Amino acid sequence: MQTQDDHFSRRNWLKTITRASVGTGIAASTPALLHAQTANNPKADPLLGARIYNILDYGAKGDGVTLATKALQDAIDACNKDQGGTVLVPAGVFVIGTVELKSNVTLHIAPQGKLLGSADGRQYYAAEAIPLSGDTTLNDGNVGLLFAVKAENIRIEGPGTIDGQGAQFRSPTKGAPSPAGITGNHRPYHLLFYQCQNLIVNDIFLKDCAYHSVRIIQSSYVKLDGIHIHGRVIHNNDGFHFISCQYVHVINCDVQSQDDACALFGSCKFITITNCTFSTRWSVFRFGGGVAENITISNCIIFEAYGCPIKMRCERHSRMENISFSNLVMHRVTGPISIGMGSVDNPGTARNISFNGIHANVVVPVPLADAEFPSKYNPGEIKSCIAVNGAEGFLLENISFNDVHITFAGGGTAEEAAVRNVPKNAGEYYADGVFPAYGLYARNVKGLTLNNVRLEVASPELRPAIVFDQVTDAAINGLSAQGNKDAESVLRMIDAQDVLLTATRVLSPAAVFMRVEGAACSNIKIDGGDLSKAGTPLSFAAGATKRAVRISG
Repeated sequence: MQTQDDHFSRRNWLKTITRASVGTGIAASTPALLHAQTANNPKADPLLGARIYNILDYGAKGDGVTLATKALQDAIDACNKDQGGTVLVPAGVFVIGTVELKSNVTLHIAPQGKLLGSADGRQYYAAEAIPLSGDTTLNDGNVGLLFAVKAENIRIEGPGTIDGQGAQFRSPTKGAPSPAGITGNHRPYHLLFYQCQNLIVNDIFLKDCAYHSVRIIQSSYVKLDGIHIHGRVIHNNDGFHFISCQYVHVINCDVQSQDDACALFGSCKFITITNCTFSTRWSVFRFGGGVAENITISNCIIFEAYGCPIKMRCERHSRMENISFSNLVMHRVTGPISIGMGSVDNPGTARNISFNGIHANVVVPVPLADAEFPSKYNPGEIKSCIAVNGAEGFLLENISFNDVHITFAGGGTAEEAAVRNVPKNAGEYYADGVFPAYGLYARNVKGLTLNNVRLEVASPELRPAIVFDQVTDAAINGLSAQGNKDAESVLRMIDAQDVLLTATRVLSPAAVFMRVEGAACSNIKIDGGDLSKAGTPLSFAAGATKRAVRISG
């Protein structure tokens, strides 16, 4: 049998809320008195846990000048005390300092509503419950414009704006105070969550943060949907920054950042990122430290990413495993993929990592048009390649590239092609110089697969398309690579073993298809393909012999 409560319609509910929020003079309609009336009898309020708390009712003024920190905090506290509901930021510009979000609270920012971070650094405080470590795999900042600690069922939704006024936190010169009076790790993130569960942030514009825009630490069951982040006013304006998080889903987001667009540090597991666009000076997907596993990244567009769109740094004792990148379009990038070590001592492990459906044009980097300061670029960023750079004791295993088409900028010289002593622990962002391959440099990899890979250059290039150095158990099928008749070779094998090449094509005239170096080279097979544009198929050096290679087909 239906009761009267069953017929309490959404329209009537909204009418009740509207009367309460505009202050009609009916005493029973104000939030404070409604709470008092129902405190001892929760069943008397059919909206308990579902009411709207308009911050105007708590003294906020949306004039862009008056501090609304206390009003917003009071509305959140009341909402939390009443078992949850929605805190409404209506049209207007509301200036705030640090505010704590609490369990079961939805913060709704209306289309013309804006939370404006104060330009006065004194309005911010650290969340002491969030520990600092100085280690980016744990945490190096605990100040948020909006933050939550050990809370659950929090939602922040737009389509309004949160503006951090980040330029006010940038020092005019090194060592000088910022206009806001605080710098470094004392600056606030837009959103900061620590050990929280069931977080949703959707359809919000996060603008000009003073630090990282969204930083989520040791939290689980997180959904980020339809977020637009734009922050290029501080050198380390990150977009999303996850530290040891699980069950995270990022969808339909657009990020234009200055630093890492989507960083995953510590032990991040069960993560999906899809249908997003990213642009940055440095990395888009950056991995470092801990155990990163069971992660898929798909259907994303990366554009104007000058640094390294996909950067995986295996720190001491770290492990990266079961990670898939698929259907990625990279337009005007450098890099574009780098897997390497953060330390030669006690290196980590990276295995079962696949790159599928990658289409990219790699260019010479230029300053980001909308950044507020210039950028300098390393030589290796200017002449970049895919780098899968391991070292003895560092297990790189089962790395695959399938359906990959990349056009590189070119410009490599014979001197750069002749490099053999590539650092085992190559600096981040190609800081230690130019790799001796224009397409793929791979070292100390076991189980490397290339299938339907096409490598081309936009300008003359004297480096090989691919260099394998101490690579074992590799299969190359359907490789098409551009060569140069003035270059040493199209491919170079250094102490490589158990390598099978099938259906290989040389796209332009070259002197030599493959140069084989080192007495350890063995069991390299070339089966079929079209090598007719190479003057000679093989050359040998540094102790390699003809017994190491067999050509058939």
